[in-house]
Amino acid sequence: MKFDVLVVGAGLAGAALAAALRGSRLKVGIVEARPPARPTGWDPRIYAISAANVDFLSSIGIWQHLDSQRLAPVYDMEIHGDAGGRLDFSAYDCGLRELAWILESSQMQLELWETVKRQHNVSLLCPAAPTALAFDEDSACLTLADGRRLESRLIVAADGRDSWVRQAAGIGARNTPYDEKGVVANFRCEKPHRNTAFQWFRPDGVLAYLPLPGEYMSMVWSAPDALADELVSLSPEALALRVGEAGDFRLGKLETITPAAAFPLRLMRVETVVKPRLALIGDAAHAIHPLSGHGINLGYQDARVLAEQLAALDPWRDPGELVILRAYARARAEETALLQYTTHGLNRLFKPADPLLSGLRNFGLNLTNRLPVVRNALVRYAIAGRF
Repeated sequence: MKFDVLVVGAGLAGAALAAALRGSRLKVGIVEARPPARPTGWDPRIYAISAANVDFLSSIGIWQHLDSQRLAPVYDMEIHGDAGGRLDFSAYDCGLRELAWILESSQMQLELWETVKRQHNVSLLCPAAPTALAFDEDSACLTLADGRRLESRLIVAADGRDSWVRQAAGIGARNTPYDEKGVVANFRCEKPHRNTAFQWFRPDGVLAYLPLPGEYMSMVWSAPDALADELVSLSPEALALRVGEAGDFRLGKLETITPAAAFPLRLMRVETVVKPRLALIGDAAHAIHPLSGHGINLGYQDARVLAEQLAALDPWRDPGELVILRAYARARAEETALLQYTTHGLNRLFKPADPLLSGLRNFGLNLTNRLPVVRNALVRYAIAGRF
């Protein structure tokens, strides 16, 4: 089988790329191990989608088909330091409709999957697993476990942080473990959250409450490994009490509605995001600390930029040309580096127990909170911006 673009991994970024190419002349293939599962209740894996990516997902026909009863806008955000510092963001004060939208990973994944299934220029190869990858001057060849050989002018690695494609192509990745895990769970709240997100920089990690529709909220606790393992092992009642206490019972008494799950956190930088006939997007290209909530937004913008460049090519142009792929890499380099270094720096700044550092970082939060021009500019750039 021959393709113009072969996407390995139908995760959020990979499926979004294929969906964004629906109006192009390009023949697209997607290799995926298994179709997305449909959860029976609330999905504990939650994403905060920026305004720029709401626009992107709307433009490719995804956002308007999501279940509105499972979406929650964020109108306000409270950030609390570890020694009295506080920073408040308001969509109204910044002239925005909302700061972000909160939704379940599975809801987004299922809609993307159904969308690409309907596309006339997309072939889904699922279940399928790659076993060999080779490049020559004119094409790349991907061999699957069942013996099928797929040729494509461009291979797009969208197969996650431990990308098989990236490793098979010989692209190195530098991983900096945080010795932390992201613990996630959903809760029913006693008090209304009023579509406000909360974040606490604590001595034992970064705790966030994200609003879900109605009386529900999602918790993300970036905790040291030992604490993360302890949280996952707690009974539903004990977990709800622990999470409520950690958030100063800001939303009153909590009731656990999904079991806690944990995933290891690390910073990942790759040697390059492109080679001849190969491009990396999403988690295959970068990994950042989740305290900013922008990991998924980076992946969507990777998909948007690459799709725009590929769709705009003249018919005689080869989508696997290195000069084209380098343009994609340049377009994504600044935002990716900015978020990687910013989130890494914030994690390191709030981690030490040094009293001097504690005073400085909390003073910084309070000072920014007293400067509305600076605070609102930060919101517009970080939340309503491209990523």
